[in-house]
Amino acid sequence: MPPDGKLPVALVTGFLGSGKTTLIGGLLAHPDMGETAVIVNELGEIGIDHHLLRRVDERTVLLKSGCLCCTLRGDLADELRDLLGRRDRGEIPAFRRVVVETTGLADPAPVVYTLLAEPVVKHHYVLESVITTVDAQHGLVRDESLRQVAAADTLVVTKTDLAPGSGVTAQLARLNPAARVLEASFGAVVPRDVLAPPAHPREPSQGDDVPTHAHGDVGAVTVVLDEAVDWVVFGIWLTMLLQARGSEIYRVKGLLDVGAGGPVLLNGVQHVVHPPVHLDAWPDDDHRSRLVFIGEGLDREALTRSLAAFSTAAR
Repeated sequence: MPPDGKLPVALVTGFLGSGKTTLIGGLLAHPDMGETAVIVNELGEIGIDHHLLRRVDERTVLLKSGCLCCTLRGDLADELRDLLGRRDRGEIPAFRRVVVETTGLADPAPVVYTLLAEPVVKHHYVLESVITTVDAQHGLVRDESLRQVAAADTLVVTKTDLAPGSGVTAQLARLNPAARVLEASFGAVVPRDVLAPPAHPREPSQGDDVPTHAHGDVGAVTVVLDEAVDWVVFGIWLTMLLQARGSEIYRVKGLLDVGAGGPVLLNGVQHVVHPPVHLDAWPDDDHRSRLVFIGEGLDREALTRSLAAFSTAAR
């Protein structure tokens, strides 16, 4: 707890699939992080990432269907104020820190400005650290990842087990020499190393506001399936889809109903699909398959028809 009694806020950013949620999950598993509230921002109509944290309670808030740096900055300030009110009324457990996870396309600068300049927020909270995850396997992708690296106090290079000697760590040290650069696999980090504040205090930018930026044609579409899927058939369909349009699909994630007691957790970045994880139980009462695709020029109806047609042909 800072000496002025303000609650520290850690902002975790990083490009799509770079390991933000895994990093936060690793932090939350540490004994020093027990009293932590989490705010998760997702693109798409149905949230997935907050379930992946494996700790969804009253202190976990989901901001979805928009990007913090573009449309939801007011919602972030509202949720930070609301967390205080609910804590003071005894409606949620006490917390001593807040972790905010942005979408993979967010520009951290406007979010940082909100935390530093919004009157009520800055009275009760202090921006502790900006942490940016960078995937060693894919490196820096698009302009968004460069903005995220430039804003960081701590840079965490992830998936080093998949890409040893990639050179990303040295590249980051050149791009942001003031930031700490750490390497981590599977979210294994020490909180004090990641959350340490910068050497010099931040000040909000001059002027009334920080301009937002556009994400071009990148967007998220959500496919919801009412019936269980054949895992083998689905795997073949997804492989063919990524081979055909992998350069346009940055991220795919979801929960799949395969007829078992719990869902299959799907997580892919561009052409790389990580091994599926079979969960023992569903994280909520909605047992439908939910797939979120993030990329350029995606059409929800076309994806749904394609999967349905492929499944029918396979049967």
